[in-house]
Amino acid sequence: MRVAADTNVVVRYLTGDDASQSRAAKAALEAADAIYLDIVVLCETVWVLRRAFRLSPGEICAALTDLLDSEKIEVDRRAADAGLAMLEAGGDFADGVILHEAASARFDALITFDRRLARLAADKGVVLLADDRAG
Repeated sequence: MRVAADTNVVVRYLTGDDASQSRAAKAALEAADAIYLDIVVLCETVWVLRRAFRLSPGEICAALTDLLDSEKIEVDRRAADAGLAMLEAGGDFADGVILHEAASARFDALITFDRRLARLAADKGVVLLADDRAG
């Protein structure tokens, strides 16, 4: 069977934090012929691993790389790799995906108020917008 996995299944599979759900996630994913991971699922997974589980970017990159390297996994690998690269550089996984999608759509610039994103990706067409706040 070909399955698409939701964020909660991926998180249970990666963390094993809930014994019953983790066993079910592992069994379902291992039994599948193919597993589709939507890029939004990966963005949510990274967010949960950072916020709820307090994993480091390195730990998250290692876990996701191992998962994505499975022959069963079907994913937009370029978008996932862009997210992983941004996470490894000190940014947010989702920002890397957003930047990748903007470039894929052939837009000239990604505009943002996110100073960190602008600093990390200025060479990739990210433009920091100024706001009218004092200071």
